[in-house]
Amino acid sequence: MAILASLQLFFVAVPFSLQVLWREIKLNSIENKFVALIVAGEASGDLHGAGLVHELKRLAPEAEIFGIGGDGMKAAGMDLLFHIRDMAVIGFTEVLRHLRFFRRVMRTLEDEAARRRPAVVVLIDYPGFNLRFAARLRARYEKPPKILYYIAPQVWAWGAKRIPKIARLVDQMAVVFPFEVPLFQSAGIPTEFVGHPLLEELRPKLNTGEFFARHQIAATRPLLGLLPGSRRQELERLLPDMMATAQLLRQTIPDLQIAVAMAPTLPEAFYRTLIKNDGIHLVANATYEVMRDSSACLVCSGTATLETACFETPLAVVYRVSRLSYEIGKRVVKLPYIGLVNVVAGRQIVPEFIQHDFVPERVAPILAKLIKDDEYRTEVQSALAEVRTKLGTPGASWRAAGLALQLCEREDMQEREPATIG
Repeated sequence: MAILASLQLFFVAVPFSLQVLWREIKLNSIENKFVALIVAGEASGDLHGAGLVHELKRLAPEAEIFGIGGDGMKAAGMDLLFHIRDMAVIGFTEVLRHLRFFRRVMRTLEDEAARRRPAVVVLIDYPGFNLRFAARLRARYEKPPKILYYIAPQVWAWGAKRIPKIARLVDQMAVVFPFEVPLFQSAGIPTEFVGHPLLEELRPKLNTGEFFARHQIAATRPLLGLLPGSRRQELERLLPDMMATAQLLRQTIPDLQIAVAMAPTLPEAFYRTLIKNDGIHLVANATYEVMRDSSACLVCSGTATLETACFETPLAVVYRVSRLSYEIGKRVVKLPYIGLVNVVAGRQIVPEFIQHDFVPERVAPILAKLIKDDEYRTEVQSALAEVRTKLGTPGASWRAAGLALQLCEREDMQEREPATIG
């Protein structure tokens, strides 16, 4: 992890003018319009993908964009073939149970790619599926579409030995952490640090007063924010013990208020089946407000830990998967911690409770310290502020869109034809 701690890279603007570049792009000779296939498989991917689709549409209003995403990407103008709510499966054993569905998704994407002939394919995170899809595209086409990977597979977590495979599949990397640049460039992959898209997405809709009033939260009492993830399996494994932790914390902080940030992909009724306590604020469409206005947060490992860090709200990270998935993961993951906030910091700045370590009796005292110990709280907030500076500057979607268009400039689309299969 020395590379994480030592590299202090900041954003350097992508050196081209998008408006000039767009006028020079060779358009698809059959449709006479720019066609892109984008694949995102999770809520965070939809959030980041929505910004990308928006920027592509702004630069090329007639563009045809299709693929896998969520409500955000659809609203931005993408034709959804599958919704992320159907793709959100975690863990090795869970994926095995859904293999038939994923094979159907893969075949549909391939067939649609052959029919619509995209100039570029943009893969957003979701490496288990996306790298396989990239390999199938390479096998099917003699001259495959250009492939841009936006938000790179976390090879720094599960082993750099997979980078050569990625190099054979991907034409360009658009990475969101500065320490990723040398990892991929060393394998010969053109790589740009575009900044992290969450910096342009962290826009709460309500100010603090409006948020508290709408959800009947008292401004004078401490608030614990619970962010249990966006997938059913995550909630089933995490939310009950999150609630138990909050109830224990109330023994130390009797006036504690509890807010659960609900994912837009899951209905409120599902949350109700997992919450047995009274007086819980279920918050819809205000996740950033929960992050910003809580005294402390208990957060499912993932992008949400970085988002919470950007608001400088003290947090603890939790995660849990099936037993088999955990045993396999222990042998694959190469880091001493999994929370992105700690990975970006290059050291553990917030506590993590993973798998069997996630026990309410262990977590509650840590949260109490984050809320009540002013010196410790200030120390954590200072470290969180440093994490934000390492994420670059806003504009990642614009830069990623530029790279997608730039890739199209690099090849003559008239030469691309599907290869004969079988």
